[in-house]
Amino acid sequence: MKKVWHDEARELHIEKQAGMWYSEVCAASDCGKHKNGGMAMEQYKQEFIGFMVESRVLQFGDFTLKSGRKSPFFMNAGAYVTGSQLKRLGEYYAKAIYDRYGLDFDVLFGPAYKGIPLTVATTMAISELYGKEIRYCSNRKEVKDHGDTGILLGSKLKDGDRVVIIEDVTTSGKSIEETFPILKAQADVTIQGLMVSLNRMEKGLAGEKSALEEIKEKYGFETGAIVTMDEVVECLYNKPCDGTVYIDDELKSRIDAYYDTYGAK
Repeated sequence: MKKVWHDEARELHIEKQAGMWYSEVCAASDCGKHKNGGMAMEQYKQEFIGFMVESRVLQFGDFTLKSGRKSPFFMNAGAYVTGSQLKRLGEYYAKAIYDRYGLDFDVLFGPAYKGIPLTVATTMAISELYGKEIRYCSNRKEVKDHGDTGILLGSKLKDGDRVVIIEDVTTSGKSIEETFPILKAQADVTIQGLMVSLNRMEKGLAGEKSALEEIKEKYGFETGAIVTMDEVVECLYNKPCDGTVYIDDELKSRIDAYYDTYGAK
């Protein structure tokens, strides 16, 4: 019983901390103001940054990425594991998609496997926040040959469907290389855009541009993110989150060095 109580208490703390992130931290500093003195960062973005840290999804330290790069930060959307976390995550995605693409689309597609819960949570949030019914769809890693046959989970795709793809993060664009032909093979659909939670702002594996820019150029659809790594640094550099400064001068210099090598041009 003691462990259950502590787990529930931590979930309430995370939800409260994310909700208070703007008023207690960002509003009391200039982290929401863009460096060029322009419009302030949206409140939901600032809350999302605190939410990622408090949920231990965004971590700082020494990490080796799938690409082989040594990174001082790492984001793992698989660490969202509870109902309240997924509910809040879906709301942040819904707000970002609404800001970037509006609601004039039919299907939200999440590539297996991490994209499946993201798609479900976000379609629910769009329905709740905006009153719009969007169908959810994901792919299977293997084609099912019995019962509900085929490669898709959730809604079937129809000719004329307008699709937004949702992912956690993209570094190289490899998942889109796998996803794009699957979507096109199912129906004559229009892909309106891609939304990820964090834009790492580093160059892809093919050149000097970011993976999101490479995807946009190669496939011809728009890309977006709830937040960029630049916005994360803006909000966390020498500013406490739940009493802890996660990006101090030493870590900031390591992040700067990382982007000197791998940052998109």
